[in-house]
Parts: sequence; C-alpha cells; structure tokens
Amino acid sequence: MSTTTDERETSLPDDPLVLPGPGGPGGELPPAPVPLLRRRSVRRATGRTVALLVLAGLSVLVLLPFAWMLVSSLKTNQQLFTVPVQWFVWPLHLSNYSNALSLIPFWSQLANTVLLSVLTVLGTVLSGSFVAYGLAKVDWPGRRLMFGLLLATMLLPGVITLVPTYVIFRDLGWVNTYLPLIVPTFLGSPYYVFLFRQFFLRIPEAISEAARIDGASELWIYARVVLPVSWPVISAVAVLAFVQAWTDYLGPLIYLNQPSQWTLSLGLTAFLTKYSAQWNFMMAAAVVFTLPLIIVFFAASKYFLKGIAFDTDVG
Repeated sequence: MSTTTDERETSLPDDPLVLPGPGGPGGELPPAPVPLLRRRSVRRATGRTVALLVLAGLSVLVLLPFAWMLVSSLKTNQQLFTVPVQWFVWPLHLSNYSNALSLIPFWSQLANTVLLSVLTVLGTVLSGSFVAYGLAKVDWPGRRLMFGLLLATMLLPGVITLVPTYVIFRDLGWVNTYLPLIVPTFLGSPYYVFLFRQFFLRIPEAISEAARIDGASELWIYARVVLPVSWPVISAVAVLAFVQAWTDYLGPLIYLNQPSQWTLSLGLTAFLTKYSAQWNFMMAAAVVFTLPLIIVFFAASKYFLKGIAFDTDVG
C-alpha cells in the first residue's frame, strides 16, 4: 500500500494549480504537425497566385483600349485597318500629333478646360468639406435628418433637373458664360459631402474638444485642425472632381455656344465630325486628351485610395 501511495504522489504535478490536460501540463495543445503547416502555407500561396493572375488579367482588359489608342496614334490611316491588328509598327508617325493639334484650336480649348477643371476642384473641395464639417463635427438638432435629405437628392436623375436649371441660368443671363459650370460646384455636391463626412467621423472628437477648450472657433478648428489631417479624402475628391470636369461634355454643350469658349471634349467632337476619315489624327488627339487624367491619378493615387477606402488612421 505504501508503495502505491508513493507512486501516486510522484505522478502528480509539482504545482498543485496546474492540472494535467490532454496536451500536457496546463492543458496546452501540442504544436501543429509540420505537414499541416506546410499545407496551409501552400493554400495561402496558391490563393495569392490565383488572385494576382485574375487581377493581372483584368488589368490587361482595362489597359487594352488605351494601348490600342496609343498604337493607332502612331500609324498611318491605312495601317489602322489592316487585319490582323499590327501592334508594333515602324516607323512611328509622331507627326500625327502635331497635325492633329493643328487642325483644332487646341491650346485655347486646353486653357478653357484647365480653367474649368481647377475652379471645379477648388469649389468642390471647399464646399464639400465645409458642409461635411457641420454635419460631422458640429452638434445641432436635426443634422441627421438634414444629412438624410441631402442623400435623398442623389436619387433624382440629373435629367429631371436639367431643364429647370437651364431656365434659372438663362434668366440670370449666365448662358454663354462659364458661371453655370463653376458656381454650382461652390454650393456643394451630395456625393462629395458624403465622402468628406464619413472621413471626418473617423477623426477623434477629443482633438476638436481640446481646441474648443482652448477657445478656438469652429471655423478655426475646421481650417487648422480638421483639414490638415484630411489629405486622403481631399485628394480623392479632387481627383474625382477633376476627372468629372475634364471629361464633362453635356454641361459645356448646353451653356457654351461660342467656339472660342469650347473645352477639349467639345473640340474633339467637332474634330470627329469634320475630319471623320482621319482616325490616326483622332487617336492622337484622344491620347493628348487622356494623358492629363492619367498623370493626375497616379500623382494622387496614394492618398486617393486611402480616401476612398477610409482606412487611414487619423489622430
């Protein structure tokens, strides 16, 4: 009996609080087998490879039209219609660009487009951020209701308000001026207000409260506290507004009747109508028209993606 008792005592763990479990002392599970870990790593690597291949395929499909446009702008008009398509041609006809730009008042239309785009970006950023600050950082009764009504206006198609808006601008005497295209951007857009508000809600309220305790006004907090940490959403809204203004065709078509006021979108349409047989010149003009959009996007791509995804740590 004494021998059995001694064996039981020696089999117990030294620490009375640690009980033996299925995986050893303390119930710890044994480490995973090496083959299992290898299978998991292989699955993850396979998933990443498949995802990269799918993204690469989609990227090729997206870039293919632009690549064809770029190659076509360096061909002769006869080479454009050869079957199969010639992706590599020699010599490169760089003169297509100078010929295309000489057929339209390119530089004046470019200046008009840049002016409208810059003012549109400025008005969109200022109005969108200012309204969003009042909806996100200032506590006042009915702000949630007002925000809901603001979003509800996005359900209205632009065609419904097209005629009434034109009548208003006509009565104001703004037709044949840039005012109908610029002034509305300084009055706020629901979509851009939504983007700014969602980003402002991520900024810790303690920052604004600390500024209020120090005696700062709401305008000072908006300009000196909130905006400096909001570059991701500012860049995102600026890029979206720039693309919208640069490619806008309907607005200039309705309000700008003088050829000297035309933007590049109207100029390209007039070019296509007048020189419809010169497709190589048309492709060269289209490349020049598209190039600024690509430059702006890649220049602001870092902040643009953060502003859209709302994954930036603020504060």
